[in-house]
Amino acid sequence: MDGVELFLLGRALMKIGEEALPEPPGGAARYAGSARMVLIVASDIAAHRDTTVGEIAARTGLPQSQVSTAVARLKEAGSVQTSPDPADRRRMLVRPNPEVSPRVAQVRAVGVDDAVAAALGSDDPRRLAEVMEALEVLARNLTPQPAPS
Repeated sequence: MDGVELFLLGRALMKIGEEALPEPPGGAARYAGSARMVLIVASDIAAHRDTTVGEIAARTGLPQSQVSTAVARLKEAGSVQTSPDPADRRRMLVRPNPEVSPRVAQVRAVGVDDAVAAALGSDDPRRLAEVMEALEVLARNLTPQPAPS
């Protein structure tokens, strides 16, 4: 596998992940922007507690307006909290909500089997099991893990 193949695999996996996400309350049409943008912002917030929209935009390369929209969606869903920045009261600090919101619980409860099977274009249970096992190995080895307490 070369870098291009790995990149294309990553894009395919992102698309499968997007297909596996349940619709937000009110439907996807209610919100501007993609689930991908919201997940990028949520991931950055999880890695950088008490951060600002401008800092998230700088780290992710997303336009500040898209980051602001994503933060608003995450706040509405109960996934993040905001508070005034003590250093500059005009800015808001964003942090993950320590409580699991109903939306986060909903997203976590939905498996990816159906989306993976659809991407495979096959209903062969052995093939699906093989791919699911490979995904679990990749996730276990390549997904950032929380630091031990």
